[in-house]
Amino acid sequence: MIEWSDEDLMIRDAVRGWIDAEVRPNLDALESGDLPPYDLLRGLYKTFGMDELARSSFRARKGGEERPRGGNAAMTMIPVIELCRVAPGLVAAMGVGLGLAAGTIMKRGTPEQKERWALPLLTMEKIGAWAITEPDSGSDAFGGMRATARKVGDEYVINGSKTFITNGPYADTIVFYAKLDDDRPPAPARHHSDDELRSAPNARDREILTFVLDKGMPGLEQSGPLRKMGLHSSPTGELFLTDVRAGADRLLAVGEGGGKESARQNFVTERAGVAAMALGVIEECLKLSVEYARTRELWGQRIGDFQLIQLKLAKMEVARLNVQNLVFRHIEMQRAGRAPTLAEASAMKLYSAQAASEVAQEAVQLFGGNGYMAEYRVEQLARDARSFQIYAGTDEIQVTHIARDLLSR
Repeated sequence: MIEWSDEDLMIRDAVRGWIDAEVRPNLDALESGDLPPYDLLRGLYKTFGMDELARSSFRARKGGEERPRGGNAAMTMIPVIELCRVAPGLVAAMGVGLGLAAGTIMKRGTPEQKERWALPLLTMEKIGAWAITEPDSGSDAFGGMRATARKVGDEYVINGSKTFITNGPYADTIVFYAKLDDDRPPAPARHHSDDELRSAPNARDREILTFVLDKGMPGLEQSGPLRKMGLHSSPTGELFLTDVRAGADRLLAVGEGGGKESARQNFVTERAGVAAMALGVIEECLKLSVEYARTRELWGQRIGDFQLIQLKLAKMEVARLNVQNLVFRHIEMQRAGRAPTLAEASAMKLYSAQAASEVAQEAVQLFGGNGYMAEYRVEQLARDARSFQIYAGTDEIQVTHIARDLLSR
């Protein structure tokens, strides 16, 4: 078991002060969609030297220097937790660009690809998107994928659409997944010979390729921001590709499981990170609820003196402790140089997402009619927390991955 060190707490207080000064005054503009989050995030990076830290870390890796195990947990987890206390959408926007888009390029790219595309994402100079979800696939991301890449000479011609793409409307760099279209029959037919049937891949099982695309490429259209229930500070959009031509220099490595394995690795990163996001929401909802229970009076006494209110607060604190322990466990694994398995990450996400949503809903209930009003921030946090149970795989998908792992042992 670990705890935040005195240095970690100093960093936390500094980040919290910056958020109070820069983010809270802009919440209305972020919630309305009038203010894209990217300049604020760049301000965070510059204020705390995170851009230079990312640049020096990139150069060290390029030079073959060994990185310390786990890095500085305080500078990765604490900003996530603190931002999620105020505007979880900021973390979604930041995490997709850094963890998913840049992370995929760093894992699968050549040195040239990393320099060209990953470095500007890691320093927040450019905005990244990670495009796998499609209108008709959702949880069936691989099998239901319809976007295709067809080899034509030395290039690939990509067609298809993606939806629910975080940063999609503003992304400079897009990591895009598509199925290889090799012109073989997509499904068995009676007139094919046995050898042909064995060699013809089913459309669901065709190879997944991963490309890096740039904003403004001919045939690439990025929609405006979609309207959604929560996470308003994280712009979400659609992508439409019509005969987009991508050279081989834009294709990420296809070895070691290809695009499917690349995406699975990112699912682990994304799902484990939800625990830190959930902790921020839980901490803020608990703080606001305790303050309200102390000051709100009914029948001549503060509502915090009623046992039903005390039960709500106690359950919130239990959830906070449990999710904090998941975050600390993740930090310990990072320091030990071990990443969670897909099942472990799914378990972390399933529990923490449900806990955050339940705590936020209980906070709304504790506030009563005030909790339903936008003026009282638990309303926004409840909407934002609900997304944790949907993106990066729904609760139902997490259950499937956990159960499959248990049954395979």
